Amino acid sequence: MNAPTPTRVHYHKQARELELGYASGDTYRLPVEFLRVYSPSAEVRGHGGDTAVLQVGKKEVGLQNITQAGNYALKLHFDDGHDSGLFSWNYPFDLATHQDA
Repeated sequence: MNAPTPTRVHYHKQARELELGYASGDTYRLPVEFLRVYSPSAEVRGHGGDTAVLQVGKKEVGLQNITQAGNYALKLHFDDGHDSGLFSWNYPFDLATHQDA
């Protein structure tokens, strides 16, 4: 599935939430802790098999910066120094629409 490209990306610093808005009018707010714990980076997910690393102590993590990677992804720069994962448009959309699961 090809997820829509957000038309708006906004960081709510006090709430520590990343808001993604879409042309359809749908908006989603994702806690930064959630994004950090589910980072798509190899550092978090591992290099295959059972090599994923459980992320703990991320409740107070925030974002220092958000940059766009080409026309296909966001790079989130977390204030704990982690910035190696690229969040392709599909990934945050999937996290947002399945957040409760």
